[in-house]
Amino acid sequence: MITYEPFYRTLKEKNITTYKLITQYNISRSLIDRLKHNKPVTTVTLNDLCKILGCKIEDIVEYIEE
Repeated sequence: MITYEPFYRTLKEKNITTYKLITQYNISRSLIDRLKHNKPVTTVTLNDLCKILGCKIEDIVEYIEE
């Protein structure tokens, strides 16, 4: 299972809120909702988040074997 828990830890470490992502970086509320509920997102989205947060992919997504 893919989980986006690292994404929220990274946001906290970088002191960035989801509100800031929405208002300053034009990330949609629906994308934030998809991440919150561990729904699929595109690799383009993951790439954009890595650029915005200045982090690696493992700082956003984690695979947990079921």
